[in-house]
Amino acid sequence: MAGVMDSVNQRTQLVGQNRLELLLFRLNGAQLYGINVFKVREVLQCPELTVLPKSHPVVRGVANIRGATIPILDLSMATGLPGLQEDTRNSFVIITEYNTKTQGFLVHSVERIVNMNWEEIHPPPKGTGRDHYLTAVTRVDNRMVEIIDVEKVLAEVAPSSESVSAGVVDAEVQDKATLLRVLTVDDSSVARKQVSRCLQTVGVEVVALNDGRQALDYLRKLVDEGKKPEEEFLMMISDIEMPEMDGYTLTAEIRSDPRMQKLHICLHTSLSGVFNQAMVKKVGADDFLAKFKPDDLAQRVVDRIKATH
Repeated sequence: MAGVMDSVNQRTQLVGQNRLELLLFRLNGAQLYGINVFKVREVLQCPELTVLPKSHPVVRGVANIRGATIPILDLSMATGLPGLQEDTRNSFVIITEYNTKTQGFLVHSVERIVNMNWEEIHPPPKGTGRDHYLTAVTRVDNRMVEIIDVEKVLAEVAPSSESVSAGVVDAEVQDKATLLRVLTVDDSSVARKQVSRCLQTVGVEVVALNDGRQALDYLRKLVDEGKKPEEEFLMMISDIEMPEMDGYTLTAEIRSDPRMQKLHICLHTSLSGVFNQAMVKKVGADDFLAKFKPDDLAQRVVDRIKATH
């Protein structure tokens, strides 16, 4: 297990090539689950947990890891399955960073890392209903791997404010915003709703799509009809991690097409760090914003409105 994460820092060359690496793990049964390696800081045997009174039932406790107090969530229970029953010392914790926050996910076992193309990652099958916790599925060695919508889990366990503070949007901006549209792209239904509600507070109309492939097809159809995306939309706000096509590849494709390359692009992601900002420049995006801070997101749109109108 000590070697599983040894080479994570050498894997960044995959990004921008529509590739990713998944850390595979199990919860209660034989089903395999996956999480993007770029969200993972380390994997370790579950340390001693301190139970906090009145905490959310999914939070099994907190652990002191490298000088930081980190909440440990039972990922099985968080996704509607029975919680891990055995002594937690026999389990593993995947330390992750989402939306600039650090938390650990308690899992039964950790398998290995697999290198994949985003084209091999697909949206959940139709018919799974609205209450599922999947953001995507794939196959590894002929076995189904389910990729959990961690943003949905975190939104339920520790909801963040979705309201925009007073003063961020003034009446003049709102008046101009009513004539404008923003294209948003995100595979997480929770993230799409969060972004849409925030942008509706600003006053713009929102067109929300589910992944990079869908967005690229949509934009190509627009330009085939003789329309200019930069005139149709104030900006595009896109997630990075998405099935079929990631946000980096989507941006690179848009920038390589003279008919749509003027579209203003802001990459909005729960992936954190300086590395991602460097990738933003590499693929030609205009801006980068960590999820999910309503005031920051609204301010980006307000600034864009003021700059163009």
